Order: sequence, then C-alpha cells, then structure tokens
Amino acid sequence: MRWLTNLRLAGDDPACGEAERRWQVGVDRDGLIARVRPTPPGSRAAGEDWGGDWLSPGGVDLQINGGLGLAFPELTHGDLPRLQALLAHLWRDGVEAICPTLVTCDPQDVRQALTVLAEARRRHRPGHCRLLGAHLEGPFLAPERRGAHPAQHLQAPSRAALDSLIAGFHAGPEADVALVTLAPELEGATEVIDDLRAAGVVVSLGHSGANEEQARQSFGRGVGMLTHSFNAMAGLHHRAPGPVGAALLQGEVALGLIADGVHVAPTMAVLLQRLAPHQLVIVSDALAPYGLADGSHRWDERLLLVQDGSCRLEDGTLAGVTLPLLEGVRRLAGWSGLVPASIAAATLAPRRLLGERRPLEQLLLGLPLVDTLRWSTAADGRLDWRRPDTAAGEP
Repeated sequence: MRWLTNLRLAGDDPACGEAERRWQVGVDRDGLIARVRPTPPGSRAAGEDWGGDWLSPGGVDLQINGGLGLAFPELTHGDLPRLQALLAHLWRDGVEAICPTLVTCDPQDVRQALTVLAEARRRHRPGHCRLLGAHLEGPFLAPERRGAHPAQHLQAPSRAALDSLIAGFHAGPEADVALVTLAPELEGATEVIDDLRAAGVVVSLGHSGANEEQARQSFGRGVGMLTHSFNAMAGLHHRAPGPVGAALLQGEVALGLIADGVHVAPTMAVLLQRLAPHQLVIVSDALAPYGLADGSHRWDERLLLVQDGSCRLEDGTLAGVTLPLLEGVRRLAGWSGLVPASIAAATLAPRRLLGERRPLEQLLLGLPLVDTLRWSTAADGRLDWRRPDTAAGEP
C-alpha cells in the first residue's frame, strides 16, 4: 500500500475548521484509492507528504453549451469524432463529467442532439469526460428574461410541449435528461415541474421574472437550483429579495454561479459564498468557442464576439464564456480566500445536486488516483491543480 499523508479534503463542511483536518490516503498496487482516514492531531504518519494540499474528485459542469467550435444543440451523428475530441479536451481541463446544455432551439434539434449524446455516452472511454444527462435550458423561459435565447423558439410550458422535446428519452443523472431550466411563474409551469420531478429530473429556476414569493413556491414544489444566479432574473434588492433571497433563506436550493467576474461581480460572488457555502455550484456556461482563440465565431445564425473569455452577441448581450470550469474555482478562491469551499463548489456540490449522498472520503474510495485532482497554492497565493503523480515515491 502506498500512503499519501498530510493532505486535506475539500468536503462537505468547507467553511469551518473541519477543512483544516489532515488525512491519509492509501493507494493500492492498481493505483486505486483503497483507504481514506483522518490523521490524529499531532501525528506524523509515514508516507508521501502532500504538505497540506487538497485532494478532490474531478470537476462536474452542469452548464456547458459546447466547445472547440461544436455547439451541442447542433449535433449530428457526423459530429461524433469532434465530440470525442471535446470530451478529451475537457478531461485535460480537469472536468470529469458534464451535463451537455441545450439552449432554446427547435424541438427536432433537441431530439437529434439527445440521440447523438446517447450514442456518445455509450462510446465512453478512459481519458475522456463523461456525458451525464443533458441540461435543457429552455424553451420554457420568460420572454423578457430570455437573454441570448432566440425568441422564435420559446414555448409556453405544457405537458404536450414537454413531450415534444423528450418523449421516448430517459430521465436521470446518467440517462438522457438530467436537468431542466424553466421560468416557474409561467402559466402551465406547475404541471411541467411536477412531471419532471416525478421522472427524477432536477428542475432549475432560470431566465425567469419570478419574485420572491413565486420562487419560494416553486422551491416547495421541488425546484432545486437557480441557473446562473443573478443573471436573467431579479437581483438581490433590499426591498425585493427576488429568487436569490428566497433561495438563500430556503437553505437547500443550489446556487449556480458563473465565477468569471463579469456575469457576477466578485463582491457578490463572495457574498453568496459566505452566506451559503454549501449551496454554491460553480458552472462554466462555456459556449462553442471554448478551447478556441478570441475573435468572431458563429452561434447558430448569429455572430458571437469573444474577448478575454467573455462571449457577447453583436448587440452587446452577454451570452456566456470560454473559460474552463476550474478557472472559476481559481478566481473565486482568489477573491474569497475560501479554498476548500471553492473547490467543493465545482467538484462535490454538483454531485450532491444530482443525488450523490456519500461523504467525500467514501466517494473517493475505488477511484484511480490519477483521475482525481491535487490542489495547491503557490507562493503568490494563486490556486492551481494537477493530476496526482502515479509513481510511488513522487510527492
């Protein structure tokens, strides 16, 4: 057994003293994590000293729209090789799994994309990011909060409209559809929420004009997340707390956050983290130009302008980013100083939302060490990650 010592876990209690507990990890001869146990205070266990670095599983991105020039809503079977290349790229960026996001588009395009994604899921291979169920961001969105979603494809929520999108597909984290973003205040949304929850789909409030009370009622029906908090919804106002205020008080609703410093100011991102560290879920919201250079790119029939990692339409509408998921972890940790909380927001919190209930030390058991992430802070305070070394004797 190879032992790693003096390491920390970015776990379920990231904002308190538990984050400073030191752990030992035993790795068997096949490179699998076989033991995870706390180190007694004052103990100096033998093994490879990690110097207080953090160990985590890989990132899970619940909102990513494409990459390397490939937009998920436009997928065809001919795109499978390009999709495999993107999944390999994501793995190199530290992302273990994604919910490929299908923004508002023609229902037939949604169904075709789901079919292609299912085929790609069956072809999964090591060294590639896993495809979880898709995230349907629309079409049941409030027109006045649609942002960059094309107005011509928005639909009023109804069981018939939902069937036109996903009838015949399976629901659940490892199935075809895992997550749906909708505006719960729209007429007809209640029955759609009930049907989705009954099928095991996570429902998220987003692109919505809901006020605090409407948001609170939707949480009572099982809506469990805010899609890109603060964006395409009412802000946190002292006389109108809106969906964010309702979610903070509810205490169990996940707060999706694009941690690029543009979609949400760093001060507001840190405020969310300090108020609700367990609820925060970092997403990338990366678009098709992720992995490509800045400049002009096509997005359906529209032009997408990319500069410094931000994507905007020609009219200036903010549409997404091209930054990797784990860059959001780095930025949030740099703003707040809460390193384990920031790591957990992109690695553990998404898993919790999708139903994972095991403590982190149990979740790590059986994983190849090389598939996990090792996080450390440089002398200048910058947080970085790498895959742990697999050769015995290497720190």
